[in-house]
Amino acid sequence: MYYFRYIEKDIERKLSSSGAVVVAGPKFCGKTTTCLRYQKSFIQLNTAQTIRLARMNPKSLLAGDKPRLIDEWQTVPDVWNQIKDDLDKEYEFGKYILTGSATPADTADIYHSGAGRIVPVQMKTLTLAESQESRGLVSLNDLFAGKMPEGFDLNQDFSLDDLAFYICRGGWPISLVKNRKQALDITRNYYAGLLNFTYCENEQFRNKRTELMKLILKSYARNISTEASLQTIINDIKEATGGTLDRKTFDEYLDVLKSLYIIEDIDAWNPNIRSKTSIRTTPTRHFTDTSIACRALNISPKDFLQDLKTFGLFFEDFAVHELSVYVQMLEGVVKHYRDNTGLECDAVLKLEDGRWAAVGIKLGGDELIEEGAKSLLRLKNKIAEKSNEEAPVFLMVLTGVGPMYQREDGVLVVPVNCLKG
Repeated sequence: MYYFRYIEKDIERKLSSSGAVVVAGPKFCGKTTTCLRYQKSFIQLNTAQTIRLARMNPKSLLAGDKPRLIDEWQTVPDVWNQIKDDLDKEYEFGKYILTGSATPADTADIYHSGAGRIVPVQMKTLTLAESQESRGLVSLNDLFAGKMPEGFDLNQDFSLDDLAFYICRGGWPISLVKNRKQALDITRNYYAGLLNFTYCENEQFRNKRTELMKLILKSYARNISTEASLQTIINDIKEATGGTLDRKTFDEYLDVLKSLYIIEDIDAWNPNIRSKTSIRTTPTRHFTDTSIACRALNISPKDFLQDLKTFGLFFEDFAVHELSVYVQMLEGVVKHYRDNTGLECDAVLKLEDGRWAAVGIKLGGDELIEEGAKSLLRLKNKIAEKSNEEAPVFLMVLTGVGPMYQREDGVLVVPVNCLKG
């Protein structure tokens, strides 16, 4: 079964306005399956022999009907130069689609940026709306268009147990099976092979120690959805091992995790407030799929139900993933806000045209929702008084469970399983 992906609209838009599109993202998130819908010929660089032959004659990869899909292109980096050269000689929109689950190990062979010819698109794992597990009562697209939901919905058939399962399972297409135990086993198997580089052709990955890689992921998971500094993470690893870890080595390992699209930090939003307020600029630590963090710490759905504080932090990571996919369709990004007065916002949705919205992320319950709504209203008032930013299009408390409704103060309360793009 093929699941509709929101990124399809982005791919279509980029194919109609550029010569080549690079679709990148973690392994098994569905890049090739989705891009096969747009190709008229394709080649997969997934065997040693194919890669070896392609490196001998990278220009041969371009032969075939257009759009031409080249899967795992990063194994033959020079294909980037060949495509650029081809587009310089005969430019057409939508000639090539490149997919990859890692950035090239050595970018020295890539002699240009591809600006104006080759454009990137990042693909993530499935959201609840894409896997057809969201009820889709509230559309982010509608909200930004000024269409607020009418009435309320009790949303009684979605529990913390359900949410904990979805977080631990993740949005991997291969894990979307009815049997929940089997689904969790599939994600566990995925993680077990994620950092095994023994037979990897990429030397940058092959010479990395798997155990150190796992320790870094564990520390990242322990600091998930926080603004922990990289030095804090390094100190955490040192304490766990009783050894040493210099910054240069740490940065090399971190680059690998980023190049594999495993971790993804969220930048801070700076609305240029006219006051002595100091806005924190440290990114928040996030994963491209929260299930990886769960596996790094060996967390099960049952564990979350026994530790609601940890559950809340992991839910925030999960919610940021959902929001980032939905807002990407609107050509927007997710950022976070925090200043020295203690005012914070878990997710600021910022569109290219300047429109923005503020989202607080809470597991649920009247007390947490009230806390989240007050913070959002404080941020709205602060922006109105001390910044040139326009007013937010909407304010939302995104919850893990509970009903969907709009408060008297205008703040929307939306469970994550009722949201869509």
